Amino acid sequence: MALTMNDMDRFKASMPRLEAIAYRLLGSASDAEDAVQDTFLRWQATDTGRIEVPEAWLTKVLTNLCLNQLTSARARRETYVGQWLPEPLLAGDPMLGPADTAEQRESVSYAVLALMERLAPNERVVYVLREAFGYPHRRIAEILDISEAASQQIFHRAKKHVAEGRTRTEVDETAARRIVDEFLAAATSGRTEPLVQLLTADAVAIGDGGGKIPARAKTVEGALAVAKFMRGLFKPGPAKRALAGGSPGVYATTANNAPALVAVLDGRVIGVVCVEIGSDGIAGLRSQVNPDKLERATRRWAASDHGEPLHVIF
Repeated sequence: MALTMNDMDRFKASMPRLEAIAYRLLGSASDAEDAVQDTFLRWQATDTGRIEVPEAWLTKVLTNLCLNQLTSARARRETYVGQWLPEPLLAGDPMLGPADTAEQRESVSYAVLALMERLAPNERVVYVLREAFGYPHRRIAEILDISEAASQQIFHRAKKHVAEGRTRTEVDETAARRIVDEFLAAATSGRTEPLVQLLTADAVAIGDGGGKIPARAKTVEGALAVAKFMRGLFKPGPAKRALAGGSPGVYATTANNAPALVAVLDGRVIGVVCVEIGSDGIAGLRSQVNPDKLERATRRWAASDHGEPLHVIF
């Protein structure tokens, strides 16, 4: 069925919100783009004149598509090589969505996206729609074909699960830059002690190479173990230069509304380290080096002004 210009405009106006919802639900920018494209195909195939509230219709279709993907993704991740981490979004990416409140910013943080992997698909949907987009439970219930009371119960359960594993503390942009600068200086100093001082006692380091780039298969736990691991990671050597294809530059930025380091080689993002800040130091370091999950970051990097690198490694 051919769409009118008005139909096209209505869909285009909804795209940023749909993409932001899909990314939070799936943890993957590429999968989010696919889900929005599939939503458009369904919009194109329906009689739009009979749809009273296009926004509600599009959100329901998108959500159901994401629910199907979440169910199949669980099976795929059982065979995923190594640790699975979300696809990072660099500063200014429109897919990050609304960031007016602490809840909205935190809902797209790397740490919370990782925690949401523990939720059942319907818990994740309710949590995202309520916490990040402020949907009333009445509308969420209509989207999921459940009762309003059930939506409220699911939300409270999901919020509790996420809160139990969350250690993140919000910091302003100046403080975030200072923390990243201090971490990079400590990581490249060749010594363990400066890193230990920046980390919380229960700090963790997690890496995702997707079986394509070497990454630690298990989570590194504890300040001393994380410090030794990161010191080794930033230690230069010919083998690392050969693996990377050169000497990447490291920049301080933000990813998923949190401090981050970005490693760039010949204009291509080859790694993003998201830094999770706790109340008394760096609580988590999540490194994405799977090239399949850095394509959007590379496009975003090419379109932004980033200045000179803070450091050149390897």
